[in-house]
Amino acid sequence: MNEMRELLREAGVVPVLSIADPARAVPLAEALLAGGLRHLEITFRTPAALDALRAIVDAVPAAQAGAGTVTTAAQADAAGAAGARFLVGPGFSADVARRAADLGLPYLPGVATASEIMAAGAHGLDCLKFFPAGPMGGIATLKALAGPFPDVVFCPTGGIDGTNAADYLALSNVLAVGGSWPAPADLVAAGDFDEITARARAAKALVGGPCEPH
Repeated sequence: MNEMRELLREAGVVPVLSIADPARAVPLAEALLAGGLRHLEITFRTPAALDALRAIVDAVPAAQAGAGTVTTAAQADAAGAAGARFLVGPGFSADVARRAADLGLPYLPGVATASEIMAAGAHGLDCLKFFPAGPMGGIATLKALAGPFPDVVFCPTGGIDGTNAADYLALSNVLAVGGSWPAPADLVAAGDFDEITARARAAKALVGGPCEPH
């Protein structure tokens, strides 16, 4: 639980990556790292995701590559075997929470309601992904949730980009934000890694962090 908090606090911005071609994975990770973003969420939304995760773990050890869109214990096992440093889910799963604990991996489940926050809390989780942030009320909802859940912190994702990320990051219960805007799928497909580095640098500047690779 504390490990997930520290990971998000260091990250500030977590690129959410959907990689269709595993050959793009390593140059993509290197481009993001060059811009100062090293905590990367590789979503299990494409057939290439697991190969992409393995490639980044093997070839770009300075990156902290995690698995996203993890919805089952089997996916958690596959992510762990591939070397994922953390797991992210679109929703909360008790099965994934238990498997993440067994694997020793930080787990960031998605929540959108007070009931889901309480369900995650019953499993000792108080560092959560607020998803989908925009459709679920965004900043206003996060402010409202701070009242009944003063010890819960969030990484909102969904509808966040360079125009509003700083507003989310200014909230006391937000440690980091996630989004695809530093490396959108069209730029990845085009191999425009210079633009991705520039976007990563701009994103990192939102949290006042260094813009050089770690």
